[in-house]
Amino acid sequence: MLVVGDAMLDVYLAGSVDRISPEAPVPVVRVEEETAAPGGAANVARGVAALGATCRLIAAVGEDGSGVRLASLLEDAGVGADDLVVIPDRPTTRKTRILARHHQMLRVDREDPAAIAPGPYAELEARAMEAIEWADALVIEDYDKGVVTGGLSRALLGRARERGVPSVVDPKLRHFFEFPGATIFKPNARELAAALGLEREPRDESTLRPLLDRLRCDCLLLTMGEQGMLLVDRSAETRLLPPEAREVFDVTGAGDTVTAVLAVSLLAGGSVPQAAYLANLAAGIEVTRLGAVPVTAEDLIQALKGRGREHRSRRS
Repeated sequence: MLVVGDAMLDVYLAGSVDRISPEAPVPVVRVEEETAAPGGAANVARGVAALGATCRLIAAVGEDGSGVRLASLLEDAGVGADDLVVIPDRPTTRKTRILARHHQMLRVDREDPAAIAPGPYAELEARAMEAIEWADALVIEDYDKGVVTGGLSRALLGRARERGVPSVVDPKLRHFFEFPGATIFKPNARELAAALGLEREPRDESTLRPLLDRLRCDCLLLTMGEQGMLLVDRSAETRLLPPEAREVFDVTGAGDTVTAVLAVSLLAGGSVPQAAYLANLAAGIEVTRLGAVPVTAEDLIQALKGRGREHRSRRS
C-alpha cells in the first residue's frame, strides 16, 4: 500500500480539573499523562499496517523533535519512516489535545500553512512517483498541509489507473475536484456541501449520482457521522450503511480508520460494497475507543462474528 498525504503528530495531555483559574474563567487541567500517536496520513498508514498490509508513507516532517518522535512511532507501528521528507525551517504538523476525565477540553495546532518549498517538494514528488510503481493500492490523504497538490494527485491517480491499481482519496476543500480517476472518493457530508456551495448537506441521489462524472471517480462514499455512510456506485443503486456504534466515545481517527479499511479491502481483492461494509464496521469499533487506536483484522473478525450471532438470534 502506498499512502501519500499530510502526516502529523497527535499529542494527548490527559488529567483532571479541580478548579477554575484565578487568571481567567477557564478550567485548570492538572496533566497526569502525556501520550503521542501518528496522525493524519500517518494514522492511515498505521491502520493499514495494523490490518496486515505492507505500507510506504510519503509525507513531510520538520527538522524538529516532533518529526523525530513521529518517525519513531511509525517504526513501532510497522511503517518505515525512510520516505518521510525532512524540511528545514518548517515545523512538523502537531495537534495537541487536552483531555479531562476523557473529555476533550481544547486542541492546540502547530503547523505551517504555506506551500512546501520547490526543492523539498520535488524530492517528495519523485519519491511518490517511484513508489506508485511498487504499490498494489494507493491512498491519497489530503489534510491541506502542503503535501497534496492537483499536479501530484493527477499524476499518481493516472499511473494507478494505467497499472490497474485501486485507489482511495480522502479530500479537502482546496483540491476537491482535482482527483480524477479515484476508485473510491470519500468526502464527509460537510466538505461536500461546501465544495458544491450548498447550504444543506446533500443526501438525495439526484444530487449525488451526477457527481461521479464531475469528480471522475468510480464510487462516492459519503461519510455522515452519526447517520452512517452513503455509497454511490455507478453499477448499483445508492445504498445507506447505517452507523454500527451503539455508543460513541471519541470520534478522533474514525475517518482515517475508514480510509485504511477501504484501501486494504480493495488491496485484498474485495468489491467496493464489501470494502464499504467493513469500513463502516471498523468506524463503529473506532468511535468506542479513546483516541486514534488502529482497528486490527482480529477486531473486524470478532465484530463479524458478533453480527453473525445477532442474525442467528433474530432468526431463532
